[in-house]
Amino acid sequence: MSVIKNCKRIVVKIGTSTLTYPNGSLNLRRIEALVRTISDFKNAGHEVVMVSSGAVGAGYARLGLDKYPDTLAKKQACAAVGQSQLMKIYENFFAAYGHTVAQILMTKDVIDNPHRLELVRNTFHTLIDMKCIPIVNENDSVSSEEMQFGGNDTLSAYVGIACDADLIINLSDINGLYDKDPRKYSDAKLIDRVEEINDEVRSFAGGAGTNRGTGGMIAKIKAASIATNMGIPMMIINGEDPFILYEILDGKHVGTYFAARKDS
Repeated sequence: MSVIKNCKRIVVKIGTSTLTYPNGSLNLRRIEALVRTISDFKNAGHEVVMVSSGAVGAGYARLGLDKYPDTLAKKQACAAVGQSQLMKIYENFFAAYGHTVAQILMTKDVIDNPHRLELVRNTFHTLIDMKCIPIVNENDSVSSEEMQFGGNDTLSAYVGIACDADLIINLSDINGLYDKDPRKYSDAKLIDRVEEINDEVRSFAGGAGTNRGTGGMIAKIKAASIATNMGIPMMIINGEDPFILYEILDGKHVGTYFAARKDS
């Protein structure tokens, strides 16, 4: 199955666990590999929008803190410092491959307001027409509870809707959706395709993944439900080795594919 064959516009969501080491600092080697593969997606003729976590980790490293922030105020402060650092890293790496990036910070009230949603949709389309790679994150430093997406898994689904994506690729710390938690059960089986997100599928989800992120499989299934209900398929794949994206580019099936309603 060539998932990507007919997909012109792709949203790639990169989680905190993919971007950082266990101590919270940015994993520059992995980020560079990720940038290279996404650049090849662009070179192959695809349009790419990134949803990137990592601002808190970048701020944590830049500030030289002795432990990962454990309060909302500290996380927001780290995000304020780290977002510019993260974008600088992306800009430098992508420039080496001849691509230009742009930053978009969002809060959920943008999605909830039709006028603001139309404005951000126009921004996405214009940047893509200009051959830019939009890099999106939640505006963590100023976002209050009622304006939060609840994590970048959910944000990626709404970004997919806002930019009229053909596919969302969610890079996680796990190979995909299993019928039970593979960290606890050695006989857990990977589910390669989900046609419909129902109670059985939701029951497969465990708790959060790493303690550096805000998601987990429950959040990813919620994001997949939002996206697929709007006609956008989503994949969950393991982001530990970003070069796995080449397998998708080559038409191979990896991870778990959530079929959009129009695909079912």
